[in-house]
Amino acid sequence: MQLAEQLKCPILSADSRQIYRGMPIATAAPSRAQLQRVEHHFVGMLAPEAYYSASDYEQHVLSLLDELFEQHAVVILAGGSMMYIDAVCKGIDDIPTIDETLREELFQLYRKEGLDPIRQQLKMLDPVFYNEVDLKNPKRVIHALEVCLMAGKPYSSLRTNPKKERPFRIVKVGFTRDRHELYERINRRVDLMMEEGLLEEARGFYGKRHLNSLNTVGYKELFDYFDGKYPLEIAIDKIKQHSRNYARKQLSWFRKDKEIHWINLSENDADARRQVISLL
Repeated sequence: MQLAEQLKCPILSADSRQIYRGMPIATAAPSRAQLQRVEHHFVGMLAPEAYYSASDYEQHVLSLLDELFEQHAVVILAGGSMMYIDAVCKGIDDIPTIDETLREELFQLYRKEGLDPIRQQLKMLDPVFYNEVDLKNPKRVIHALEVCLMAGKPYSSLRTNPKKERPFRIVKVGFTRDRHELYERINRRVDLMMEEGLLEEARGFYGKRHLNSLNTVGYKELFDYFDGKYPLEIAIDKIKQHSRNYARKQLSWFRKDKEIHWINLSENDADARRQVISLL
């Protein structure tokens, strides 16, 4: 927010959950006051039932950037959804459009029988990707099987496109903190989310818990609490644990990108902003 105000530029959210409406607490979406301070895009634009992919995001962001760069020298892309960021910066493979009937059939199968039969089909059609994918992630597993069935070839064989050239310069900045401080901030954030009404927000979505958009840290654990699997205190502890786990996953993913300039925010925020601006 401070960078955007200093640079007089908009922010594009690269958060695959902030893009959905009605989930402001779980996704830490910008508040109404923040949206008034700085122009944001890709926040609260879709109903939770809507299907949206990294490929959709790539196309929509690139189209919007054509307009924004006519008015702004810099645009900030901010967020932690790794696939969304890579889709804009590197491009995404040319995956066939998925037939809606097929998509609904696979989701019905998932709802009735769980993920295992879909995993088994994926293992048979694409053993390479089967051994790479997070087999507990329904979105990834189902999408891979969709592509196998639509393309008539393994999903892994389509994920080989080279990095795409972009008509703009990309400066990547990664913010980090000392590990102990980062974990303490995550724990405090979860407590604050509960104080702000996360429990009630999750309860409002309980009847739609099968939706992929709701397969997110904060909701999953509370849905299990509503199901009686464990007490609320345990659910809150699990939200903190899974948030810390995701932070580690993000850091591991981004550490592989040698183009990222890392800045430690444990020291001085103002100095961090100066460092970012010096890179532009």
